[in-house]
Amino acid sequence: MENLNIGQKAPAFEVKDMNGNLVTLESYRGKKVILYFYPKDDTPGCTAEACSLRDNYSELTSKGFVVIGVSADNEKSHSKFASKYNLPFILIPDTDKVIIKAYNAWGVKEKFGKRSEGIIRKTYVISEQGIIEKIIDKVDTKNHASQILKELGL
Repeated sequence: MENLNIGQKAPAFEVKDMNGNLVTLESYRGKKVILYFYPKDDTPGCTAEACSLRDNYSELTSKGFVVIGVSADNEKSHSKFASKYNLPFILIPDTDKVIIKAYNAWGVKEKFGKRSEGIIRKTYVISEQGIIEKIIDKVDTKNHASQILKELGL
């Protein structure tokens, strides 16, 4: 897995979202994309992160952002999660972990002293031209939207 850096072209993807609609990074050319990776639908940290983005969604979209969440959960799980918390943005099921691995969001992590492989919580901000502008490795789940805006100086 090659490391991704700010200033690099973001890896392309083409996948169906939770509603079966085709989503490609290229289709968002001209818009800024917040592409966030999270471990699991409807878990405390992931719910806090999604709700932070939901609660600040109008501010994010007014600044030209599109929000896309990615985890290895399937379409049904994503639909249930989005419906339960009224999430207004796209969730992508990446059950084969192709996008997750392309964005270096898979690896060894440690929780309560136990090491395991899994999805690493991470957010990429991608420019209108498809270039990585910001990589957030230490996500503040409860305040993620304001963290993104602050890190971008907005």
